[in-house]
Amino acid sequence: MGQERGGVRVVMRAWVRAAAACGLAALLGVAGCRQAGGDAAGVAAVPTGEVKTFPIHGKVVRVDTAKGSIVLDHDAVPGFMDAMTMKYPLKDPSVASELHPGDLINATLLVRKTADGYEDPKLDQIVVVAQAKPDYKPMVDYHVPQAGDDVPDFAMVNEAGRTIHMAQFKGKVVLLTFIYTRCPLEDYCPRMNKNFAEIDKALKDDAALYKETHLLSISFDPTYDTPAVLRSYGRIYNGGDAKEFSHWEFATPPEKELDAVEQFFDMGVTPGEAGTLTHSLSTAVIGKDGKVRAWYPTNEWTPAEVLAAMKSAAAA
Repeated sequence: MGQERGGVRVVMRAWVRAAAACGLAALLGVAGCRQAGGDAAGVAAVPTGEVKTFPIHGKVVRVDTAKGSIVLDHDAVPGFMDAMTMKYPLKDPSVASELHPGDLINATLLVRKTADGYEDPKLDQIVVVAQAKPDYKPMVDYHVPQAGDDVPDFAMVNEAGRTIHMAQFKGKVVLLTFIYTRCPLEDYCPRMNKNFAEIDKALKDDAALYKETHLLSISFDPTYDTPAVLRSYGRIYNGGDAKEFSHWEFATPPEKELDAVEQFFDMGVTPGEAGTLTHSLSTAVIGKDGKVRAWYPTNEWTPAEVLAAMKSAAAA
């Protein structure tokens, strides 16, 4: 899904922003703005505490190749800290030579949880998703969905083990999003599922609109998210009987088609630790003609907003 340059993986995507400073990190108990501790004799203390990982996205502000660190202007880290600008050491200092100010990156933030808070932050698994200083030819060019784009006839396997195709939904308005069942971040996959559940409930209150719409939650973890796993997971949100799944399906593309699906919907996914996946978000409304009507690349959309877009698409 990208080109390796040294220790940095490069793809073409788009993320965004943040602001603040080191003082806010201190309020959150993040000890990354101070030196690691040591004893009075100058002997470095042995790091203690459990290492936690969080996905982080942002823009490189400054690169210090000598010290193997960067200043990153990053988005809020769900479940951990607000958006801010601060300096981060790199787990592999040599990676700094592959980064430029203005690069947009996706990375894993490693922090050590101690009794005093969080210490020793480092960035690992860095993916350059948009270069400020192009010096390579990307192997993969991610597509940013635009209104009017034809959605390819992607094949997937649903929670019942049946193969489905995007083309079979022509004539209906499709709302789709991307999830994986092991996602630990409440503001990511669980939030998408809860939003879909709210939309599904609202659609049921309008029998005519319900018949003209379809919901599709697509997993990007086909190895783990088997039909049985998707069915068990899906019933938590949609009730679980056959009628419910006929309107809101959970499916995953086969391995050979997964990259194409992710690239078309601008869906960035990289491996994390302990089976987790660091990923972006992508939600789309597809019209009855199989063309993109609206696309939402964050978790900031509301069920009311998307429901209005679906109603507009159904009336077209």
